[in-house]
Amino acid sequence: MIRIQQLKLSITEGEENLKKKLAKKLRIGIEEIGEPIIVKKSIDARKKPELYIVYTVDVNIKNEEKILKRCRDRDVFSVRPVSYQFPYSAPENCDDSPVIIGMGPAGLFCGYMLAKHGFKPILFERGKPVEERTKDVEKFWKEGKLCLSSNVQFGEGGAGTFSDGKLNTLIKDKTGKNKEVLKIFVENGAPEQILYDSKPHIGTDILVKTVQNMRTRMLQWGSKIHYESCVTDFIIEDGKVIGLTINDKEQIKTNTVILAIGHSARDTFETLYKRKVPMEPKAFAV
Repeated sequence: MIRIQQLKLSITEGEENLKKKLAKKLRIGIEEIGEPIIVKKSIDARKKPELYIVYTVDVNIKNEEKILKRCRDRDVFSVRPVSYQFPYSAPENCDDSPVIIGMGPAGLFCGYMLAKHGFKPILFERGKPVEERTKDVEKFWKEGKLCLSSNVQFGEGGAGTFSDGKLNTLIKDKTGKNKEVLKIFVENGAPEQILYDSKPHIGTDILVKTVQNMRTRMLQWGSKIHYESCVTDFIIEDGKVIGLTINDKEQIKTNTVILAIGHSARDTFETLYKRKVPMEPKAFAV
């Protein structure tokens, strides 16, 4: 497969002209080019009022080596598209369900991938389902009444759900993980253009529905989700977790716990510290 960067179309040109640009760049006929796959799309507004759409595209072409040799353009090169591969699926009759604490982005995608591959995870979220959480957030913004467990920080979808659906993308995605995240969003209702927009953006309204659709699939795959269920203690013996306490009263047994608690669960970090679970600070940029 050949990748071509820096293909510019004026803002008035349609994408149907993309093949013409490709043919000219590669010095071949249009009929020799397969359907272009848009990898990246951005706007170049440096020469206002002239605006351009800049594309990076992949195309399948016969005699690839011959064309590359003839073209000799640094913006034209051979690529092998990388797709993310989950390490392994659950063994048959697997009855050891992993427990995930938190249902923000980390917990949501962890649960989604485990459920998709047969592990049937159990998720505990101290907040409410995203549709109920939305009402609590709106009430806070309008009336200033804060629900301590269901707000912008806590609840299904995590804090990012109410940051207008901006998506973080990796500059170098060597394993295909980032692309897989975007694909999952699209499979669950997000617009397809987030797969190639240079700064993908969904918007809170769409993201809320996307999170709901992801939850529905997880439940169909055998996951169990418990809302308004805060993990208040960890039962540890001989340095290994054997169970959890939920809401200071209910205890469950488990030997596999995945922490996806985000940065706001200060009480959980304090509990982990008291239980002598090793922690270390991580550098971050502001």
